[in-house]
Amino acid sequence: MAPAADREGYWGPPTSTLEWCEENYAVSSYIAEFWNTVSNLIFILPPVYGAIQTYKDGLEKRYLAAYLCLTAVGLGSWCFHMTLKYEMQLLDELPMIYSCCVFVYCLYECFKYKNTVNYPLLFFLITYSFVVSIVYLNLKEPVFHQVMYGTLVSIIVLRSVYIVLWVYPWLRGLGYTSLTVFLMGFFLWNVDNIFCDKLRALREKMPPVMGAVTQFHAWWHILTGLGSYLHILLSLYTRTLFLKHRPKVKFVFGIWPVLLVEPPKKL
Repeated sequence: MAPAADREGYWGPPTSTLEWCEENYAVSSYIAEFWNTVSNLIFILPPVYGAIQTYKDGLEKRYLAAYLCLTAVGLGSWCFHMTLKYEMQLLDELPMIYSCCVFVYCLYECFKYKNTVNYPLLFFLITYSFVVSIVYLNLKEPVFHQVMYGTLVSIIVLRSVYIVLWVYPWLRGLGYTSLTVFLMGFFLWNVDNIFCDKLRALREKMPPVMGAVTQFHAWWHILTGLGSYLHILLSLYTRTLFLKHRPKVKFVFGIWPVLLVEPPKKL
């Protein structure tokens, strides 16, 4: 995926096992894939706000971990797309596995009493993360990582669908929005991979600002970042409802959804 249009830049030749469709160093000599880099802000800033709010509301630390893991994915992806170095690629891809494991734990423990720990599930997820990491470090095959990541996402989707269909049907809007946005990102990720040559040829004929709109891997970041964030809201909403709290979704500046949780009413 690296044609002659790519330029030399500050970080030198790529060493990653993957390169994406965005032209290297086209915008800045210090950022290999500019749009693929800055689009990670959606993984970084909103989850930091969510983590702060979760801490203020005194909620369970596993949800604090969920938000911070999503931030870690964004920071790792920023470093990867900025440099296209193999070490930074691992900083992007492995936290994707770890964060999904945290999401799985949170979602499957929504209906347990407070201050309980599911040690078998915890052991399984830690083992899964460890095995995937070791195999991937030795195999260096991106498809293996994608399959392992997709497996975790599928587990999350199945559990989410169960919750919004049979437990809290009034959360369908939030659950289906999260899933739809994520799937839109996955669709554009595939378009970016399959039609890369055509997209690059199209961008050569377009003004730079218009060409940025066709950076579909950046859209993958934006949409999956939003989808993942909404998933945490769904999981946290489900958990706080079970604990008899009073969660409410509010919109910052009328745009961005956040979850505010009030403690249970005193009898």
